Amino acid sequence: MVAGILATGLSEVLIIVCIFLVIYIIFALGKLLFGLLINLVLGFISIFALNALFGLGIAFSLLTIVLIAIFGLPAVAVIVALKLLGITI
Repeated sequence: MVAGILATGLSEVLIIVCIFLVIYIIFALGKLLFGLLINLVLGFISIFALNALFGLGIAFSLLTIVLIAIFGLPAVAVIVALKLLGITI
């Protein structure tokens, strides 16, 4: 009788811990995705502005999008420097 009650209590605690773990993972992924989205938006705005102001002609390729999403404005600086050196990505 006591063993059944303890097993039930333990399983409830385990379920609660699993629920909190899933919630934590969802919030961690949300924070990561929000950071990537902010990097992407700022990078697109800066490349669009640089193309409009200086006529650099930087294209939005998949590699450009991934680099900007991960590294943000430093990636924009590298892409612009490469474009000025004549290297297109």
